[in-house]
Amino acid sequence: MPMARRIPKRGFSNYTRKVFAPVNVAALNAFESGTEVTLELLRQVGLVNGTWDGIKVLGNGDLAKKLSVKASAFSASAKEKIEAAGGSCETV
Repeated sequence: MPMARRIPKRGFSNYTRKVFAPVNVAALNAFESGTEVTLELLRQVGLVNGTWDGIKVLGNGDLAKKLSVKASAFSASAKEKIEAAGGSCETV
């Protein structure tokens, strides 16, 4: 009988995991049209608190303003909504 692989019984912690702060597209309506939205600006306004590796923009809600958004990741629907409003998405 072959020797069984040893697997941790109480779970596994991935030390290389990246944790992103979720931000919905609807929350970006708080900014003026033409604003460059970054992680630092989201922290100043209070939309992102705590320690995160970056932000991920999610597609919940609608965007009515033209914004330049710089984030770590975008969902497909969020990218479509930002570009449909005339804005731009840049992955940092």
